[in-house]
Amino acid sequence: MNIYDIAKLAGVSTATVSRVVNGSSKVSEHTRQKVLKVMEENHYTPNVFARGLGLDSMQIIGIICPDVSDNYMARAVSFLVRRLKEYGYDCILYCSGSGQKQKEEAVELIMRKRIDALVLVGSSYAGSGTEEDNTEYVRNAAEKVPVFLINGKIKGDNIYSVYNKDEEAAFQAVSALIESGRKRILFLTDAGTCSAMQKMAGYERALKEHGLPILGELKLHMDNRIHLVRDILLARKKPEYDSVFATEDGLAVGAVKCANAKGLEIPSDLSVIGYNNSEYSVCCEPELTTVDNKVERLCEITADNIMKVLKGESVLGEIPVDCVLVRRCTTDF
Repeated sequence: MNIYDIAKLAGVSTATVSRVVNGSSKVSEHTRQKVLKVMEENHYTPNVFARGLGLDSMQIIGIICPDVSDNYMARAVSFLVRRLKEYGYDCILYCSGSGQKQKEEAVELIMRKRIDALVLVGSSYAGSGTEEDNTEYVRNAAEKVPVFLINGKIKGDNIYSVYNKDEEAAFQAVSALIESGRKRILFLTDAGTCSAMQKMAGYERALKEHGLPILGELKLHMDNRIHLVRDILLARKKPEYDSVFATEDGLAVGAVKCANAKGLEIPSDLSVIGYNNSEYSVCCEPELTTVDNKVERLCEITADNIMKVLKGESVLGEIPVDCVLVRRCTTDF
């Protein structure tokens, strides 16, 4: 009998059982008595080690991301592991892929381990932002351990989301392009995730508020591979565009390479804005204007909140984080 069993029998989260074990004042008397009754009936006595950590801890955190070869994912995992190591925790990493079945299987597999908490990196685990049923597997996991999402948002008990204000960041970036004189802005994306949809919403809002039409021909979806993006754009005769807003730096760099191959001057002939402020943005020639999504800050907040929840402390279920537009050489504003 462990804390997960007690939580299930009492109909509460493991975080609530943790708070009862540690004498937290953030639990109602009714809930406290219900949990204590289940503990007594099942002869459950947390040991000293468990009390100190807030639960029967193996000091292991599970991390799942779609693809660790992705620059954003690699940075996030690196920051997370480093921060959690400072707290004395080890990590188990699974790469799930992006398919729905793959993600569900990865969560099922990692939940068989004795992890203390689960971190899902990337907005793909939050679905498209419009469907609820495809995130049920996340809620099921949260019945057993606290679940933390990095740049994804799911409402539910024992689920904690830290995410970027992607729509606002995209709106500000595209507005800056328009106010610098750009009128035909190509939108490049590689995913249909919640984050990508938020960026598209910001792109469209900026066009609307500045009196520009939203044109389907100026929205392109392609894999985030620099040379592939370059070749696809080189092969296209239309549509004509005077600027690019990309949801990933790799896509933006591909657009820059296409412009260089065509002999276009950047930023006078073409302005380009990327997203993530990755290493790509400073390796690019000219250096890329990009949105800094503060991935290190998101990971820092997540790791700190994991420790708080495991100690029985209350944390906010949703924490939005502002992005910052980093101006470099691919824009003229």
